[in-house]
Amino acid sequence: MTEATGPSSSVSALDSRRRAVVVAMAFKIALAMCFVVAIVVPLDHLEGKGMLFRFPLFMLSAVVVPLAWRGRFRPYPATADVLIVAPFLIDTLGNLAYVYDTFEATDDVLHTLNWILLVGAFHAWRYRRGGDAARLSRADAWLLGAGLGALAIVGWEAAEWIVAETGAGGGLDLTYDDTVADLVLSTTGGMIGSAIAVTLFPTRTT
Repeated sequence: MTEATGPSSSVSALDSRRRAVVVAMAFKIALAMCFVVAIVVPLDHLEGKGMLFRFPLFMLSAVVVPLAWRGRFRPYPATADVLIVAPFLIDTLGNLAYVYDTFEATDDVLHTLNWILLVGAFHAWRYRRGGDAARLSRADAWLLGAGLGALAIVGWEAAEWIVAETGAGGGLDLTYDDTVADLVLSTTGGMIGSAIAVTLFPTRTT
């Protein structure tokens, strides 16, 4: 294994904590268990949520960081791992707990929050990876994260549209207003998440 080189960063300090990897694994196990319940237990409020379609896509979040890392530096990038899994866990828990249908604002709040976390995961990885990517000016780094967040929500909404049109995985109930709102809220969340991350995660120059 190779050691991480260059100046330390706030995110590398988080990754160095004793139980960082344990927390990352706990998030993945929790996500898997939520889908076991969602798929096996017949819950009426999950109809039209496309849980079968979501399952493989959401579980991909659990392997993104390990596959990208492959032991290239130490310690393991647990912060990025937690942040990329957390939005999918939150969304699945929200569906299981009937929160989306109980509180009208849930979808709006979580679209914003989840994109804050996803873009935070991107920056956590970027600052841990080091190299030229971690030396961008804060303005450029912010724009990079915000742009990635915008691309991610466009891709997600396109995937949901395909599911709605084909009926795959049980189909989805979508409206034009929902789609536009999700695009705006998630892009805003990505902008906020990028601003937070480039403030908290940069390489220390001490």
